Amino acid sequence: MEIGIDSFAAKDSSKPDTNKNSQIAISELLERIAFADKSGLDFFGIGEHHRKEFLDSAPTMILAAAAAKTEKIILSSAVTVLSAADPVRVFQNFATLDLISNGRAEMVVGRGSFTDAFPLFGLNLHHYDELFVEKLDLLLKIKESETITWSGKFRPALNNQAIYPRPIQEDIPIWLGVGGTPQSFVRAGVLGLPLMVAIIGGDTHRFRPLVDLYREAGRKAGHSPEKLKVGLHSLGYVAKDLDTAIEEYYPGYAEMFTRIGKERGWPPVTKSHFMSQIGPLGAFLVGSPEEVAAKILRHSEALGGVSRVTFQMDNAGLSHEKLLNAIELIGNKVSPLVNAAI
Repeated sequence: MEIGIDSFAAKDSSKPDTNKNSQIAISELLERIAFADKSGLDFFGIGEHHRKEFLDSAPTMILAAAAAKTEKIILSSAVTVLSAADPVRVFQNFATLDLISNGRAEMVVGRGSFTDAFPLFGLNLHHYDELFVEKLDLLLKIKESETITWSGKFRPALNNQAIYPRPIQEDIPIWLGVGGTPQSFVRAGVLGLPLMVAIIGGDTHRFRPLVDLYREAGRKAGHSPEKLKVGLHSLGYVAKDLDTAIEEYYPGYAEMFTRIGKERGWPPVTKSHFMSQIGPLGAFLVGSPEEVAAKILRHSEALGGVSRVTFQMDNAGLSHEKLLNAIELIGNKVSPLVNAAI
């Protein structure tokens, strides 16, 4: 099982919001990616947001900088908001990243859980799903052939147009990032795309029927089981023991998700809800290395087997030092425990 980190390049909320502190935050993020590579992690993904508290509005820029500092780790988006992007530019950016990283680039594409990109780029939210379907179709066609003829509703047509550069990987991986919409799971299965499931709340096993929909749709479309990979993206944090993990992670988690929750009409975060999420069935991967490894194995079993697990940690106001410590524990303890058990 591949194990890695997803980051939204969050600013350090404990420091004044200055350009200099943003520069420091980016520098520390690149240090963490390099450290994750040295610690044996398999994957590092950068999200895409267009909000004040995050610095990931241009994720391929961060990934390209990280490529120069790393050797083995897979570098990917998490996720590319494809609905608000030009598929030609998305492919060109990641093909270039693949060249820079010597074949380590991937992309996870989705519609995004925030809608900030739609007004920013002059898009209509009423076209939320239509935009994604059309742009995914174009992206996959560009991946398949360097010269394409294509037409759609939202983008000018392409007539016998060549798209360059081409990546080192002839079949550069494109994962479909999904939340809880059944048609998204089915779409990934029909297309034979690996699936990255974001489970940031609730009980993980409740997503099994959706994962089964994905696998069944893929089987009916003629795709092999090996092609239908499932990945799991979860909020998480690893410390020396459970009490320390809770003490360090909960305050920042509660602050951020209470603030974001106000935008979406959610109730404030409570400690009791958080504790239920770090329990045996809850989605969060919080605890000691041994506890988190055991929970990853339970999650994998509950979903019928997963190929990749990624931790989202930097949404809780954790210091750079604490994040480095967590990365070390994941690479040196959690990953070996999980893969020894498998």
